[in-house]
Amino acid sequence: MTKLSIDTTGIRLHRNFFTRDVLEVAPDLLGKVLVRQFEDNTISRWIITETEAYKGEEDRACHASKGRTPRTEVMYRQGGYIYVYLIYGMYWLLNIVTGKRDQPQAVLIRGLSAINGPGRIGKQLNLDQSFYEEDLNTSRRLWLEKPTQNTHAYKSSVRIGIDYAPNEWRLKPWRFSLI
Repeated sequence: MTKLSIDTTGIRLHRNFFTRDVLEVAPDLLGKVLVRQFEDNTISRWIITETEAYKGEEDRACHASKGRTPRTEVMYRQGGYIYVYLIYGMYWLLNIVTGKRDQPQAVLIRGLSAINGPGRIGKQLNLDQSFYEEDLNTSRRLWLEKPTQNTHAYKSSVRIGIDYAPNEWRLKPWRFSLI
């Protein structure tokens, strides 16, 4: 694994960062630092390089499009909580809940420095079901920090891996990547 030297202020992002609309938060997460403290107390940091936005019950690619369920319940909370779910029976995907209470939105973390792909991210972070509903404001295991410099250029493109969604939603340019 390649380690990057990441200069951070050590200032954790708080609730007000996350309670904005997902289409504001998703690109704003680019360049932020994801911090993971593991069970052995080692701490690793990565720069967020790619995100993907999912916006409410109307977004047919969003898990909340099927309404409130035990799986999506955390998406109905205010922003700043973790939404993890298992795909292919083996990969836990990391999502950050955004927006106001009862307006289900989330940002899928698709890329980190030296880790591409949400399944690989979940594996590297040792995610599991216990992260579901974890509060990023108080978690001792996972949080986000402001970098000392946060100017970056990014591009947007269509979301991927959602072939089940109608074109109207599949073709939304709600995937954001650092350039």
